[in-house]
Amino acid sequence: MKVREQREDTRHRIVRTAAELLSAQGVAAVTTRAVAQAAGLQPPALYRLFADKDALLDAAVEYVFAEHVAAKEAAADEDDPVADLYAGWRTQVGFGLANPAAFALASDPARARSTPALARGVGLLAARVHRIAAAGRLRVSEQRAVDLMRAAGTGVVHTLLALPPEQRDLGLADAMYDAVTRVILTEEPALPTGDVAAAVAAFRALVPELPRLTPVEGALLDEWLRRALPADGDGDGDADEAP
Repeated sequence: MKVREQREDTRHRIVRTAAELLSAQGVAAVTTRAVAQAAGLQPPALYRLFADKDALLDAAVEYVFAEHVAAKEAAADEDDPVADLYAGWRTQVGFGLANPAAFALASDPARARSTPALARGVGLLAARVHRIAAAGRLRVSEQRAVDLMRAAGTGVVHTLLALPPEQRDLGLADAMYDAVTRVILTEEPALPTGDVAAAVAAFRALVPELPRLTPVEGALLDEWLRRALPADGDGDGDADEAP
């Protein structure tokens, strides 16, 4: 085995071991000594690959989230975009409750990291929201819908995790989903004479597929539509630009 392959194999072993310890015993269990022992290595092997415990934790969280996102991608519902959004919500909440340590690290603003797995997760949510917009069921901008879903999902998981397991009302997650979707979704696909905001959102979602527009023309049309679309339902099309 080449040196590079050996290094990658060792790194994978360390990260997998750290992820298992993190999931089973929490952050305190992920020490260089414990990870090295569980992986059958000497501590110096870790120091050659990871600068400190934070770097090792970041890699472990990435490993856990990568597996989660891959499962979400495989379970996507291509037939009903709204049902797909709900399925993704349930999967995300379930993941957070089953992996409290990894979820807490990934959603901690003080140590937030932009990692490939997290970016793929957000991209998967954005794709689901885009499909809803294209179907004429979205009444706010796609970015506002994504932000609301992320904020609500993170908040409800943290709220449930703060309670002892026997006191958790799992119906809270569905109640939160219903509250958010009442804001971002329409009951039926928008018609030109119906919900104007949803019609604009649907058209905006289709702009990239208009074949005769140049990229510049498409970007200009999208900008006009963005201004016409209320970001928060109050008619203020520039709400996305607020700090």
